[in-house]
Amino acid sequence: MIKIGPAGMGPVKDAEKTFEEYHKIGFHVCEIPFTYGVFIKDQKTAESVGKLAKKFDIELTIHAPYWINLNSTEKEKIEASKKRILDCCEVGTWLGASRVIFHCGFYGKTTREQTFENIKQRVIELKEECKKKQYTPALTPEIMGKINVFGSIEEIHALSEQTGCSFCIDFAHILARYKDYKFEEVKKLFQDKRWHVHFSGIEYGDKGEKHHKLTPEKEIRILLDNLPKNKSITLINESPNPPQDSLKTLNLFNRR
Repeated sequence: MIKIGPAGMGPVKDAEKTFEEYHKIGFHVCEIPFTYGVFIKDQKTAESVGKLAKKFDIELTIHAPYWINLNSTEKEKIEASKKRILDCCEVGTWLGASRVIFHCGFYGKTTREQTFENIKQRVIELKEECKKKQYTPALTPEIMGKINVFGSIEEIHALSEQTGCSFCIDFAHILARYKDYKFEEVKKLFQDKRWHVHFSGIEYGDKGEKHHKLTPEKEIRILLDNLPKNKSITLINESPNPPQDSLKTLNLFNRR
């Protein structure tokens, strides 16, 4: 089973119209981008948006703010990062969102091994806090596209294995980081029955990701040809025009 949908829902006031349109198109998931801050702040509004999504059979997920570094050398920055993730988890609980996707942080001057241990400990702390506050979205660290950023395929797999958190497989980031989609390696490592996947076109260089771009049809076909058939997959497009590229992906998927 595969659910396809865009990153973005537009203005909150237009949520019903947006979700109705997404439903008519055939989208069954929408990722709410809190990437520049949590813009749904009160419980009543969040619960209303969540009910509308459910009415139109749209699964909601959340992308947490970009400015997160769980490996900072400054305690205040670590706590601020954790708060941003927890704020998303709180609002996500009101929304009925299934997961909160986040970028873990940077290596900085720390060894990769110590960075992993630092981030693992913070994810454990986040999981404990979510359990205590009864937040329901799954904590979902993402595979990253820049080589100086924590979030290799192996790191996100190990983090998921050792903390029990979920994971986000971003194949555009994988292409930028490794110059290859690594489909077989990813399928071998991530054995879970449910996958959360990001995809788009991407510009990259020696240091990895530069920026996202519109998704070429050829690249969508490569992705669809290589996704496992025995998993429940949520596929979110993060191009500069997510609805358009999600529709392109859906049409190609339906013609298979």
